[in-house]
Amino acid sequence: MEYTNFANTDKKISRVSFGAMGLNCAFGCFDEKDLIRSIHQSMDMGVNMFDTARSYMDSERILGKAIKQWSGEKPFINSKAIPAEAENNPGWGMPNPIEISYPKGAVRASVEESLKQLNIDQIDLMQLHQYWGNYYNKGSWMEELEDLKSEGKIAHAGISIVDHRHETALEIVNSGTIDSVQTIINIFDPLAFDSLIPACQENQVSVIARCVLDEGGLTGMLTPKTTFEEGDFREKYFLKGPVNEYIRRIDELRKFIPEHADSLAELAIRFTLTHPGVSTACISMHIPKFAKENISAAAKGPLCESVFKEIRCHHRWLHNLYSGFYFPDQEDISSKTGVGGFKKMKKQKLEF
Repeated sequence: MEYTNFANTDKKISRVSFGAMGLNCAFGCFDEKDLIRSIHQSMDMGVNMFDTARSYMDSERILGKAIKQWSGEKPFINSKAIPAEAENNPGWGMPNPIEISYPKGAVRASVEESLKQLNIDQIDLMQLHQYWGNYYNKGSWMEELEDLKSEGKIAHAGISIVDHRHETALEIVNSGTIDSVQTIINIFDPLAFDSLIPACQENQVSVIARCVLDEGGLTGMLTPKTTFEEGDFREKYFLKGPVNEYIRRIDELRKFIPEHADSLAELAIRFTLTHPGVSTACISMHIPKFAKENISAAAKGPLCESVFKEIRCHHRWLHNLYSGFYFPDQEDISSKTGVGGFKKMKKQKLEF
């Protein structure tokens, strides 16, 4: 496992981090004991950064339980403060005023609950989960994070950008007031490489790349007949979008296999990590087989410059697949799931 410094500190974080959204039935439900074993497996393989959120419901509790059972060095734990919703606007597709998303005291309350669920004394990185550019210098959220740092309840503060809107973070990154930015970076959306990542490098702000595999789509798992269980995050993400066009674009990437990567998943992971400004690639690790493959893929290092440039320039596809969540059909409004409100599904048995 390769490691890099977090922000301007000497703390080392793994360049592959455990995305813990999958611990709460986002991508299928699994037995809790198996999930804990998956967490321990990832740590055995060198992963030391874990990314969760208050919005992910049981994720923090399960992660906290796994950490308590772990005999090794405590990992670097990230969480995110949960936003409130306005009537008929959860705040992800269009911003709510800061007074609605994060009213005074909301960030502190979210952090206190996260500490309780994780069963730890300090969270290494607390992020604002729903960051919009117009939240900069507005509201009390940053002041609350600073107070929590001075109290030792969190060590660092960062933001998580809403979907693909990378440049909304430029002002706050250049202000020097945050330690990290989490944003989508993958083959279909490499725009963070243009302006955001250079700004982060200049200001010693760590970059946490998420959706590196585009919720699994970049692994090539989609077919015209793919279905998902009700409540699975991917049901609305993929099936409300242009599935055939997605598959066509994935097929175009197969020309790089196996000369430049052994699989599409490996290609996607190595593409994101090729840029030195990406601190860590946050990937779902709750399924042991895929976790092993993803960690092994990252260990193969960056793509050659010509392949990286070709993919960056000629395979981008700037299409927002989150629209199925943001602007649901009228009949879906009463049963919207938001970010963490996943319906419980039948538990599956993991194979170790």
